[in-house]
Amino acid sequence: MTLDLSAVDLRTEVVGTERLVLRPFRPADVDAVHRASQDPETQRWISGITVPYTREDARTFVEDVATREREDRLGLSVAIEAGGELVGTGGLYLRGGRLGPEIGYTIAPWARRQGYAAEAAHGLADWGLGLGAPRVHLFVDVRNTASQATAVRAGFTAEGTVRACLEYRDGSRGDAVLFGRLAGD
Repeated sequence: MTLDLSAVDLRTEVVGTERLVLRPFRPADVDAVHRASQDPETQRWISGITVPYTREDARTFVEDVATREREDRLGLSVAIEAGGELVGTGGLYLRGGRLGPEIGYTIAPWARRQGYAAEAAHGLADWGLGLGAPRVHLFVDVRNTASQATAVRAGFTAEGTVRACLEYRDGSRGDAVLFGRLAGD
């Protein structure tokens, strides 16, 4: 990985965009994360969300998982905030491999259709590319046309279909569109 994090404290790093603050999670975010994760569309596309998703699941994610990712320098998990309100979650994950950092996002049902997902993905990509990543990428289920449109609005290019790379809750697998963004894009 060519991302230069030597001068970055991931535990406190905040990324700002025109309308959003992409910040570390706080204990006060638990209820909003829990509420957003009850949404059937969120549960449909984010297979890592347990169903049912309890308040304790939200607390564990906010206070343990997301915090540990930052502390262990495995990623920049973020609460997506607009106007002082949590409107989604996301992150730039520093997994090894040829594709470089991976971006993920989900927007709460009460905040959809305002361009927040594209703005957050664009901001996270800019952050990673600005620190020297040669590319960033994201995967979108081939059936999730709304998220594919979001990726394009965020400046990503569809690069192809990756077969059977998604794991569904029922044990089956699905295809995803791979989107990439380079420093020069």
